[in-house]
Order: sequence, then C-alpha cells, then structure tokens
Amino acid sequence: MPADLAVIGPGPYGLPLAQAAVAAGIPTIGYRTGPDAGSLSPAELRRLLSGGFRPITDPAELGRVRTAVLCVPTPPGADGGFDLGRLEAAARTLAAHLRPHTTVILESPVHPGTTEDFLRPLLEEGSGLRAGRDFHLAYSPSRVDPGNRDATPATTPRVIGGLTPACTESAAAFYGRLTDKVVRARGTREAETVHLLESNYRHVNIALVNEMAVLCHDLGVDLWDVVRCAETKPFGFQAFRPGPGVGGHSVPQDLTALGGRGLRMVELARQVNDRMPGYVVQRAAALLNEHGKSARGARVLLLGVTYKPDLADLQGTPAREIAQRLRELGAAVSYHDPYVPAWSVQDHPVPRVDSLYEAAADADLTILLQQHRTYDLQGLSVKAQLLLDTRGAAPTGAAHRL
Repeated sequence: MPADLAVIGPGPYGLPLAQAAVAAGIPTIGYRTGPDAGSLSPAELRRLLSGGFRPITDPAELGRVRTAVLCVPTPPGADGGFDLGRLEAAARTLAAHLRPHTTVILESPVHPGTTEDFLRPLLEEGSGLRAGRDFHLAYSPSRVDPGNRDATPATTPRVIGGLTPACTESAAAFYGRLTDKVVRARGTREAETVHLLESNYRHVNIALVNEMAVLCHDLGVDLWDVVRCAETKPFGFQAFRPGPGVGGHSVPQDLTALGGRGLRMVELARQVNDRMPGYVVQRAAALLNEHGKSARGARVLLLGVTYKPDLADLQGTPAREIAQRLRELGAAVSYHDPYVPAWSVQDHPVPRVDSLYEAAADADLTILLQQHRTYDLQGLSVKAQLLLDTRGAAPTGAAHRL
C-alpha cells in the first residue's frame, strides 16, 4: 500500500494528526477538501513533507489506505449548530472509494449522534458496505492545543468510541501507534459527548473568570493577584485567566440546534465571552478619557491580533471586533503582530507598524491583546504613553490591567 493513513481535511485538526503519524513512521497522505487553514510554520511544513507526508488530489488514492480520518472543519451554522456541509462532501468522496476492512474515524467537532446518524448512512449508501460488518467506524475527539509544547500527541490520551466493540478496537489499534494511552468510550455518542464536555468546560470557566475581571475592576480588586493566590490550592481549583474574548476553532455547544432544552450555563457563558471585546473597548475609551483624550481621533495600537500566542492563526480572534468597535468610535487603529504580515477587518486593511517602540510611543493608547514571546513588555510599558494589558502579562504596576 502507498500509505497506511489518509487525513481528509489537513487543516487545524488534520495537520497535527498528520505530524504525529509521520513522526510515528506511518506513511500518510492528505486530501484537501477546501481552504483548510493550518497553523504550521514553513519549517514545520518542510519537516512534514520530508518525513513522508504526501498531499494528494486524486480521491481514488483514499481507497488504498488502512485508516481514513475525517478532520474537515465544521464551523458554526446559521441555526447555531455545526455546518456539516464539508463533512458531507468529504464523506461522499470517501464512500465512493471505500474498501472493505478500512477503519474510518471522525475527529471533527460534531453534536452527539452525528457519527451514527449522519456519517454512517452516507458511507454505507455511497460504498454499498455495512459499517461494523464490512468496515470499521469510530469517533475520536480531536485534542489539539496549538502552541502547547508540553501536550504532545504521544503524551495526550486519545478517547475512542466505535460503532461496535470491534470498531473501537480497530481504532484503538491505530491510535495506539501515536499515543501512550488510549481510552475506550462505550460508543460513538459517548466519545462525541466527551468533546462536548471538554469544549464547554473551557468556555464556561473562561466566562467565569471574565465576569470576575469585570467585577474586580468595579471593586478595585487586583484579579490577577487573586488568581495567583487561588491557584496554590492543591484541590478543587484550576486556574483560568481573563482576556479580550475567546477565539480558536473550538466553539461552545449548547445543543439548542438539536431541538432539546440545551445547556443554559453554556449559553450564558457564550453571552459573557461575546461581551468581552466590547468591554475592552469600553475600558479603552474610559482610560483615554481619564487622561484627557477622546476616543475620536485617538491613535490606538493593537499588539498581537491572533487568537493564541506565538501562532499565526486568526480563527475567531476577538481582535477583529475590538478593531472595528474602535474604528466606529473614530479611533485611528494600527496593529503589530510578528506572525501577521497583513490584516484586514471587514475588508478594510489595518495599518501595520514595523517599529514597535516608536509606534507605542506615538500611540495615545496601546492595547496588548496577545502575549507573544517576542514582546518585551517591560520595555513597552516604558515607551507606551498608555498601556492596557488584557492578558495580565506586563509587570505589576506597569500597565492598566483588564
């Protein structure tokens, strides 16, 4: 066989899987289903290709692999659920070339029931094969934390839920080549719900600490010191920190789109987190006013516009809404980001500054939105006329914190 693994959708979920597979010595091909935006650096991409990863354009090659993993994007749909259009197209393409004994695994974020009720019929209809009898079908929630050098594929346990026990074991055998630990769920629905719980856990806890940030500012309490002290508790607490909003490829799921009662806490968390860009702009305008300046005509410099530090990924970044709201107030907005050479908001280019210290000294207000490692916050706090730190990264007393 020319390859053991086909990654269908080599984007934010598929590329990390391809990297792990290539590192484990598994011949891997990647089939692109659309404009999959990954976050690999040029050096990482060169290593991936030199390690044996092979992008393909002929879908017939999908029929010559032992394992096919669907990693296509499932962005939020108009109804608040997932848009499964790309997944459907990918499933039909795979089904047309699916051969007996292949293991098919879905990693894309989906609502519980999608693997069995949506993906299975597409594969069976297009291939004439029966899932659980002629080919294996399973779900494994993607556990990707871009930029986290400690959470490697080998040390991150993988959850597997198959349509049948045999499907689970076949998928577990594949992931056992990539990770030190495989966790077997009872079935596909349980595995899908693992992603639901993990994603919502993040959003709900971020919402809690974001609300605490607003409350502590009103009370005159240093939230960052509160979190620093609280995280010393060895049980019952995990530290989360506030920020200007929540970005990334993982979205909160409240299940309302499925016609159920939904998860009220998740919907509330979504509302809280969605308000944070507006709150940052409110704080920015208040700071300018306190220093005798108006937001209208003010020169505002945004530092770090990606959704996560030290990555070039702009997916869901709150910087877009913050820039747009500042513009609506009449501010002249510019930005600096070592990972983003050009940036537009609502099709209007945002000027990029090259000389960071000169730009910070010239700006009426500098807002740190993302804490890239290259930023010398001690130096910036000296140069900037006024610095709003939304990440609690600047030295204590050197900036106004969120």
